[in-house]
Amino acid sequence: MYTLVLLSGGVGRRMNNSVPKQYMLLAGKPIIMHIIERVDRIDSIKEIVIVCADEYVKEVSLMLKQYGITKNVKFAPAGDSRQASVKSGLSLVTTDNVIIHEAARPFVTVEDFNLLIEEQNENVILGTDIPFTVLKGDEYINEQLNRAELVNVQLPQKFNTKLLINAHEKAIKENKLFTEDSSMIFNYFPQVKIKICKGMEYNIKLTTRLDMFLGEQIYKEYFVRRK
Repeated sequence: MYTLVLLSGGVGRRMNNSVPKQYMLLAGKPIIMHIIERVDRIDSIKEIVIVCADEYVKEVSLMLKQYGITKNVKFAPAGDSRQASVKSGLSLVTTDNVIIHEAARPFVTVEDFNLLIEEQNENVILGTDIPFTVLKGDEYINEQLNRAELVNVQLPQKFNTKLLINAHEKAIKENKLFTEDSSMIFNYFPQVKIKICKGMEYNIKLTTRLDMFLGEQIYKEYFVRRK
């Protein structure tokens, strides 16, 4: 069995909106609910831990009732960084394995979750090819990277719960910040094999107003026309 830790603590500054992006409407429905409704249909996911600011717990709880969500849902307080929010959510996980996802990625499908769940490896991420040239540098170019050797990291991601907690504890001790969890595990436990499964190009993160516009088009194309 699995627990889903759903990161919903972002404030959406780049969206320039008074409401955090994960609570804005996409196709007439709060972005976060697109994810939760799909997860509610997956028997292997036992419970959901929503990591969010305390001020939104009541609002999200109301959404859960309005949309008839049947799974057990817990709330964990958001941290001052993504990493701290994951650690906060992990404190409420009761299963041996955990799935991490972000509320700003509403185009994840039931099939995406099942792809991770059915993979025998305990530690799995979704990733896509990088379609553009990648250079390394600051003021000047100092290295050209081979995009064939690089991966565009997506979520959701699946991990052994104890392993991920251990990695977070090490990061806290060293005062190091990571932008996502597979790189953290790789940093502290390079001997652990982390499987990369093929993700889908439409599984984007909604960050800006342009993303919201694209999101409406993605929803119409992949979740309405192709049902």
